Amino acid sequence: MKLIKGVLLLSLSVGVAACDNKVDKTVDRGFDSDHISTMTAGIWVDPNGCDHWIIDDGVEGYLSQRLDPYGKPVCSGAAPPGVATGPFKSGSAFKDQI
Repeated sequence: MKLIKGVLLLSLSVGVAACDNKVDKTVDRGFDSDHISTMTAGIWVDPNGCDHWIIDDGVEGYLSQRLDPYGKPVCSGAAPPGVATGPFKSGSAFKDQI
């Protein structure tokens, strides 16, 4: 029983240590590396009607909930639920194969 607890504790500590990887998430590290601020975002509307910023950069993709200055979700009705709108696929010369 002590061996099982020890193995579980060791695997938990290794898993938590792996979360400490400090990577600059504002930089695209793919085929055509760009700073995220230079990419064009569109809006995807979730099933609840709330907006999310979306960027499709060929192989990579980015999604972030659209928030107002107070941190509350924006639900503007920019498109019907489940629809993505805007030029979110225009940021890369690497074409999406799907």
